[in-house]
Amino acid sequence: MAAPLAGVAPIFAISFFGFGVGKRLVAKNGQDLDLPQLFAAGAFSGIFTTAIMAPGERIKCLLQIQQGQAKPKYSGPTDVVKQLYKEGGIRSIYKGTVATLLRDVPASGMYFMTYEWLQKTLKPYGENSTQMNLLKTIFAGGMAGIFNWSVGMPADVIKSRLQTAPEGTYRGVIHVFNTLMKEEGIFALYKGVTPVMLRAFPANAACFLGFEACMSVLNVIAPDL
Repeated sequence: MAAPLAGVAPIFAISFFGFGVGKRLVAKNGQDLDLPQLFAAGAFSGIFTTAIMAPGERIKCLLQIQQGQAKPKYSGPTDVVKQLYKEGGIRSIYKGTVATLLRDVPASGMYFMTYEWLQKTLKPYGENSTQMNLLKTIFAGGMAGIFNWSVGMPADVIKSRLQTAPEGTYRGVIHVFNTLMKEEGIFALYKGVTPVMLRAFPANAACFLGFEACMSVLNVIAPDL
């Protein structure tokens, strides 16, 4: 748990920051963004998080697959980094970056687009847009997580296979995909989807609830920021 715990705060901070930058880039004359524009802004945020996400996912996956082994190769996240750097330099630590981008760019687009669309759709007529509605935020955030993983799951499976395979097993993302299709079929891209979805709703509902609560507090403390 150490690797994802260490990365989760900066990852989500950068993700929301990237979404804010993306919205400014696609906005035209102060008009509300439509769904394609929201998707584009969200996809832009996925680029921002990859620098932290790719090595963090590599470390997490390597530690997870060694559980139960008689003689684990790694003693913890720091040991993973040291051994990977010794074996293949910084390139080894960032193995799977392309696959991470293929997952996070479209998934982040769907993530933020779904949330913004549901928040706007579920908002009662005349309600102040800055006012937080607890149930609405929980539902919109949870569904954003579900749609995020619906899009990102296949690329996540490919990424995990690539990052955990012994060196030389795969030549890249396309080789992993072709091998999976040949040996296991299309359903291999959705292995593990049940626990992922069981986690997606509560985890992302809590994430957006925390974000909205934080923004509400900041708007009171520092309204001009």
